[in-house]
Amino acid sequence: MASEGVDLMVFGTMTAVFLVITLLLGWYGYKNTRNNEEFLLGRNKAGPVIIALSYGATFLSASAVIGFGGQAAVHGMSVMWLCLLNLFVGLIVAFLIFGGPTRRKGRELRASTYADLLGKVYKSKGIRAFTAILIIVMMPIYAAAVLKGGVNSLAVITGLTEYYDYILIALAIIVAVYVVYGGIIAVMYNDAFQAAIMFVGMVVILVATYGYFGGVTAGNEALDNLWNTTMGEVSLGQIGVSDGFNGWTNFSEFGSKEWLTVVTTFLLGVGIGALTQPQLAVRFMSAKSDRDLNRSLIVGSVFMLAIVGSAYTAGALCNVYFFNEHNGQTAFEYITGMGLGTDFIIPQYILELFSGISFGDIFVSLFLLSLVCAAISTISALLHTIGAAGGYDLYTLWKNKKGHMTGDSQSVNLNRAFIVVIMVLTVVYCYLMPSDIIAKATSVFMGMTAAALLPAYFHAMYSKNPCKKAAIVSMASGTVVYLFFALFMNTSTCVFLPICELLTGQSVLLPDSVLASTDALVIALPVSILAMAVSLIYFRVRERSEKPEQDPVSM
Repeated sequence: MASEGVDLMVFGTMTAVFLVITLLLGWYGYKNTRNNEEFLLGRNKAGPVIIALSYGATFLSASAVIGFGGQAAVHGMSVMWLCLLNLFVGLIVAFLIFGGPTRRKGRELRASTYADLLGKVYKSKGIRAFTAILIIVMMPIYAAAVLKGGVNSLAVITGLTEYYDYILIALAIIVAVYVVYGGIIAVMYNDAFQAAIMFVGMVVILVATYGYFGGVTAGNEALDNLWNTTMGEVSLGQIGVSDGFNGWTNFSEFGSKEWLTVVTTFLLGVGIGALTQPQLAVRFMSAKSDRDLNRSLIVGSVFMLAIVGSAYTAGALCNVYFFNEHNGQTAFEYITGMGLGTDFIIPQYILELFSGISFGDIFVSLFLLSLVCAAISTISALLHTIGAAGGYDLYTLWKNKKGHMTGDSQSVNLNRAFIVVIMVLTVVYCYLMPSDIIAKATSVFMGMTAAALLPAYFHAMYSKNPCKKAAIVSMASGTVVYLFFALFMNTSTCVFLPICELLTGQSVLLPDSVLASTDALVIALPVSILAMAVSLIYFRVRERSEKPEQDPVSM
């Protein structure tokens, strides 16, 4: 049976305690933020545990639990490969390959933001401006998706769907208050606190899920048998998947529409895109030492495995729960029958799963609080990053160009004002976004940043003489190609800005081709890498040929 909602007294009490601690940590950040540098970076204040938990909580937002948990319910255990990519690429590769160089170069150049770092490495105001603008334009989409995920969970699990607008605004205000006043110190310490709640909440969900089935083996076998039960009785479209789907425990057929959607959009889009997240790079720049970064890997690995492993596993297995409890309906069939989208599958599953368990309201409240933490931790980091891009990077460049200022801006209040403006814009985005968009919005943002910035970022960290012109060519190529394929070729991402439909009358140019199911990153990132390699060779050869031969008399 569907539950009416969590006990509001229990949840309200837990939330009150959570808010007090959150605001106290915000106050701590405010008291320890004496200048703009500490607002942006909080230098030498982050140890390995804080870095690991802040990085993990920022990376694994409500989109990971709600958005991709819902996608796991639809597409099955194949989404679990994203767990491996999150762990290996998003954590191990990010820390070991990019973490140390980012921290050292940031400290050497006194860079305070991701855009500032790239601009100073390449000695280019244009690169700094482009990176900042990319952040300001694209990151609010991701922030809105995360906020939408948190609000969806609150509305469904509390049963207060008629108060959706109030919940949205309240959550936005809570985040804005401690980010605006506490800066990066408040953000990172709150991230660590919220990560602890997320960890406990998700582990409880995993245990309860397998407890419902009577164990790990029984649960996995039940999911495997479910496909054999429903196969032939329903069409693939009826359960939300495409041609090539082979069941919730098997990977889809290679090259099929289902395979392209799962692999290129979810696995590669998010897995690779994690390397170029500006809000995550700031965590590297905040570390005391490279040793602290390496030590944080252990804590970060355990945390990440617990969060995404629990979410994706519970997402896939909830199909069996809904099938048993709701007259043979899969998760997708049940939730769409309620008039809701896949982003509501996990909240509804948790609400119903614990409705018949002793102290279920406490567990549901804990899980709901963990989802709120997942949303708040990521949104706070995103707002801080966007605020810095506008109030620090672009303002600095504008003032320098006008000749009114030399060096970087030191205005904390300007950063705070910009954060407030972006928070309002993010709330507006939430209303404009279509349903079932959380996972796709995450993939779009991460894919865009990877296509535009990854080759230039790697070159900046490992070249003794970074080539500005090659970086510009790579950034321009990756951006243009990604935008074209995202808006004109891919059916999943064209919904963000339906330009193709306005111009041609159809959603994408080639709706029946393989490209319609292929994520733009798969095309744009190789183009960006190739553009970097070719232009780098070209400009290096030209530099050597233009060097004047040394005068023999002076030898």
